[in-house]
Amino acid sequence: MPGTLYLVATPIGNLDDMPPRVAATFGAADFIAAEDTRVTLRLLNHLGLKKPMVSYYEHALHHGEAILQRIEAGENCALCSDAGMPCISDPGEQIVKEAHARGIKVVPVPAASACVTALAASGQPTARFVFEGFLPVPKRERRERLDFLQKETRTMIFYEAPHKLRGTLDDLAVTFGTDRSVSLCRELTKLHEEIKKTTLGEAVAFYRENDPRGEYVLVLAGADPARLAEETAPTLEEAVAAARTLQAGGMPPSAAAKQAAAGTPFSKGQIYKELIK
Repeated sequence: MPGTLYLVATPIGNLDDMPPRVAATFGAADFIAAEDTRVTLRLLNHLGLKKPMVSYYEHALHHGEAILQRIEAGENCALCSDAGMPCISDPGEQIVKEAHARGIKVVPVPAASACVTALAASGQPTARFVFEGFLPVPKRERRERLDFLQKETRTMIFYEAPHKLRGTLDDLAVTFGTDRSVSLCRELTKLHEEIKKTTLGEAVAFYRENDPRGEYVLVLAGADPARLAEETAPTLEEAVAAARTLQAGGMPPSAAAKQAAAGTPFSKGQIYKELIK
């Protein structure tokens, strides 16, 4: 009978946040699949546990097949990342995908996740959000991704390492404007935890003079729907031109004006008046 794949969340910084179920699952597992065995070893030492471990980090995912075979043979595996919920912006997601395809039982053992923790404390809108993780490193791919997000109205969450923070803030400011609200959350739950709500322009200026320290979660406000509608709405001239095109196709002026007015800030009467001039 196959074993179970447990997805075990670990503290994102403060070991006092360790839920009892996490420690119990590690203790009961036959082996542990870790993003980095060195990091997980320190955690196991803290818990007073000794367990066989295998790494599944991004450049060793060929180990994923061996992990799945051991579970299929009846062993229970506790899969964990360096911090937080595994498989979120983490190569473990591929192992979970394969586990479902093979009919292996997957059981989450949840705890803190840096993205949700930062969102809750950010002061940004929380009802609707999108998690973007780390932006692509290649310039072309990064530019395409940011261009795609320009009209995003939901709150956006990004991860960033300290040595790349300045460049990322510059790119965000160029894309979304220096007045866009952003919360910079660093070293969450740790001794030097800091949550700072500001604007992209002010963040760029601050880190031009100060060195980034620690791992960051950036929580960026989405575009204002009303402002976005104004920026993307056609002009009166464009709406009238659309009506003229419809009229040239055989549509009566009144019907052409009505159709061209749909989805614009202009009334049928305004367009019709210009149309019959």
